[in-house]
Amino acid sequence: MTRQFELAGKSGARYRYTPLEEERFLPPAGANFVIARVTKDGATVVFAGETDNLANQTWRQALEKARASYGDAKVLTRLNVTRAVREAERVDLIEEHQPPMNVGAHG
Repeated sequence: MTRQFELAGKSGARYRYTPLEEERFLPPAGANFVIARVTKDGATVVFAGETDNLANQTWRQALEKARASYGDAKVLTRLNVTRAVREAERVDLIEEHQPPMNVGAHG
């Protein structure tokens, strides 16, 4: 079974993320994603984003950038249909984790 990672937001809410298997079929669904360094101790968020279509792989550019700076980064996803919910969750995670690829960046 795929390991899930629970990430806390600044609000205290906890979000369960699942590692993305890059080679598998991706649903054309809205999702939040984080790019993280994953160790036995958990996930360290380096970027938090959201997309309205996971299948169009808008996360891939951020992943390549993260791997250039942070080595073997992974994409973790959480399906969320509603854009407002995705955006609120993304902001909550950024406020808590201060991911280096989000802090000081716009988007």
